[in-house]
Amino acid sequence: MMITYPLLLDGGLSNELERQGCDLNQQLWSAKLLATHPEAITLAHLSYLEAGAQCIITSSYQATLPGFMAIGYSQSSASELILTSVACAEEARNRFLSMNPQSVKPLIAASIGPYGAYLANGSEYRGDYGISDQELRDFHEPRINLLSSSSADMLACETIPSFQEAKVLADILQSIKKPSWISFSCKDGKHISDGTPIEACAAFLADHPTVFAIGVNCTAPKYISELIQSIKSKSGNKKIVVYPNSGAVYNAESKTWSGLSDLSSCEVMAKEWIEVGADIIGGCCGIGPTQIKAMRKNIFKTDS
Repeated sequence: MMITYPLLLDGGLSNELERQGCDLNQQLWSAKLLATHPEAITLAHLSYLEAGAQCIITSSYQATLPGFMAIGYSQSSASELILTSVACAEEARNRFLSMNPQSVKPLIAASIGPYGAYLANGSEYRGDYGISDQELRDFHEPRINLLSSSSADMLACETIPSFQEAKVLADILQSIKKPSWISFSCKDGKHISDGTPIEACAAFLADHPTVFAIGVNCTAPKYISELIQSIKSKSGNKKIVVYPNSGAVYNAESKTWSGLSDLSSCEVMAKEWIEVGADIIGGCCGIGPTQIKAMRKNIFKTDS
């Protein structure tokens, strides 16, 4: 797989779906739409491709086998729905290329959300699971195997709040042929959500054979430059991926974001993030196509 850097990712899928009028206030969040309204997911992906994203991340963040089975789906149906997330991204890519035949083919990253996303209690921003390595492996391995067999170009292990979880994921990914990245949720400029120094996480993954990038997502923009430098100091030749949220605060009970959201910071800071060492950038919750378009303009100096 050939990637030209810097690579621009998409932004938050949930905010684009809500803009369409989708109700995401339930346990499966955007993943429920894989069963009820997959076209909405396709349209959300397409909006980011039209804004200039070069890689879109699938809607499988909260799409898990136990999550779907808990609301009545069989294991085979749940597996099909998880793979539908890749099909939605492929459909968006096909539509984009049909309208823009001269464009470089966008990439698709299959999302692997943390165990905390399945719990739907906000623990993807704390990492306090209180479960064993084997339980984490039993949760993650089936979905990773499923998505690694799909046509996605790579895997994106996202919003990982726990060093324990990162180590379990790294072990599973040893036997997966698709390239992958692991990005952490962080509570400040030096530590992931469970308090582990980001440098320790980067050093642990520096020699991993299939993890090609290490980074941060769904973290406040004000911490990103410092985190990039910390990762870069210990990550060897790995690429660095960052896609922050808007800086708002997440309420796990209401499943909403609140507080000030300095959207302009992503636009202005995109160039800075590249200069201090990021190779892959984009946005997470609260960052929409408008901000991704501005990032593209700032990074590539385009007029559009």
